[in-house]
Amino acid sequence: MSEIQVILFLVEALRYRMAEARLEPERGDVAEKVVIVGIFVALAIAVGALITKAVTGDATNISREILQTR
Repeated sequence: MSEIQVILFLVEALRYRMAEARLEPERGDVAEKVVIVGIFVALAIAVGALITKAVTGDATNISREILQTR
């Protein structure tokens, strides 16, 4: 088998795979979904941190108010 025949074979194999990939619309959606889920996870962590900070700050203020009233 000559080098040209090998290259032609590889080109045809690539064309076949590309045609197969075009027929399946679900291919490639995984990366998009992973990015979207990652963004939602980051937002959830940020909201959790803000809530924790707010609750901790309020608890500290309540403790100070209780001590000042005594």
